Amino acid sequence: MNPKALLDEYEIIPKKSLGQNFLHDPNTLDKIVASAELSPDDTVVEVGPGTGTLTERLAEHAKRVIAIEIDERLKPILDEEIIRPYPNVWVIYQDVLTVDVAKLVYPDSYVVVANVPYYITSAILRHLLEPAHRPRRLVLTVQQEVAERIVAKPGDLSMLAVSVQFYGQARIISRLNPAIFWPRPDVSSAVVRIDTYETPLVDVPNADAFFRMVHAGFGQKRKQLKNAVASGLNINGAATTALLEQAGIDPRRRAETLTLQEWAALSRAYALPSR
Repeated sequence: MNPKALLDEYEIIPKKSLGQNFLHDPNTLDKIVASAELSPDDTVVEVGPGTGTLTERLAEHAKRVIAIEIDERLKPILDEEIIRPYPNVWVIYQDVLTVDVAKLVYPDSYVVVANVPYYITSAILRHLLEPAHRPRRLVLTVQQEVAERIVAKPGDLSMLAVSVQFYGQARIISRLNPAIFWPRPDVSSAVVRIDTYETPLVDVPNADAFFRMVHAGFGQKRKQLKNAVASGLNINGAATTALLEQAGIDPRRRAETLTLQEWAALSRAYALPSR
């Protein structure tokens, strides 16, 4: 049933504070499921099932679907429309940021499919990608501007782009018109697919060292790297310049211009015993 009709039937008003915009276009829902490339043995974690329009499609293609929904008002809808006809679906009513997803599915390989609330996209991505037992693939509906930031190239990189691209290869699958959501959002959306790497694409001492350097570099994005890194790592200017030159990076460059490989070289230089 159409999300609006279901919500009207159960007298539920979408909460703007939760970023609730329900996708209702069947063709787009089918395309999202196809993009996930699920097999009959797969475990899927769905974030934000809403009224279950995507959940039922996932349940038809996967062995198990774990849906995480923050809004308990939707429980009567999901119980009737999803849990009853699909015994392979389990719904957890909790904020996904408080759920240890990796522990929940371990040791199974899994795929994440989500219509991500725009205001917590970065937090959700970090929460899903940072654990050692991360999903092998993520298919996410996000704000189009955020999608473009995720897949950005050097010259236009952000902390978000580097964070995602460290863990996997990201690409935009499709761009979505606001008219296919209800309520209609003020911004356009896009579907992003992220295929995670079994091992990092770049050689780093450890992920913590890498991201400590990236955070320092992007902490004052408009500054030249020598100033941003000095401030972020609390080291003097001469030491920062030497560090950047050791990594083969011009100290006058800005954070958004560095490649993933250059960030890795910088984190390796910083991790040397002499530091």
